[in-house]
Amino acid sequence: MAEPLLRVQGLTKSFGAVAANRAIDLEVAPGEAHAVIGPNGAGKTTLLAQLAGELSPDAGRICFAEAEITREPTHRRAHRGIARSFQITSLLEDLTAEENVALAVQAHQGHSFRFWRPARSDPRLQEPARQILAELGLGARAAVRAGTLAHGEQRCLELAMALACRPSLLLLDEPMAGMGPRESAQMTELLASLKGRIAMLLIEHDMDAVFRLADRITVLVEGRAIASGSPEEIRTSAAVQRAYLGEGG
Repeated sequence: MAEPLLRVQGLTKSFGAVAANRAIDLEVAPGEAHAVIGPNGAGKTTLLAQLAGELSPDAGRICFAEAEITREPTHRRAHRGIARSFQITSLLEDLTAEENVALAVQAHQGHSFRFWRPARSDPRLQEPARQILAELGLGARAAVRAGTLAHGEQRCLELAMALACRPSLLLLDEPMAGMGPRESAQMTELLASLKGRIAMLLIEHDMDAVFRLADRITVLVEGRAIASGSPEEIRTSAAVQRAYLGEGG
């Protein structure tokens, strides 16, 4: 079996007297779609923030591509190949969709933003930006200002910006949030098309999307991982039914 791309061991994080994550163990294989589910307050977003480098754990280890990154800052993790998508502040609404992605390409290449203005017409940035937008079905919207795009299109644009960094692991925090059934189905198919090429760690409340996408699922309840396995194993687990799925959440 291939070495895990991401390995989390004993990850623990508390906020005062509140234990958000309690000794979590988790692995993600190269190209795998791994979903993390659980009730509100289970510690899912806290886990993701530690993996992205936005929070430091109190205990435990995070290894990525066989290197320990537990204390590395976010920008170093990004250069290693970890990208976090669907953050509210990630879009520059006054720029076009193409310009947003070109800016992400430029950031990945390590160029200074002082040179952004002439770079807006730089084909070395425009061409990869257009290619990514076309792949995600946004090619016809490249010249549209990001702030005027529909909600689902903005989600796709955020994904395009993450892909511009050429990640080997995507951290996705509720990518279907705020979407209607049609947009959610489109995003699910889009993420399914990335499986096998890019590993994904997915937090999502849409159980239809989770069971459609995930190769493995980890269930968090009160900060603890109570189960981890295939979608069928999770679906039929009595412990999961009692703790989470049986509640209809």
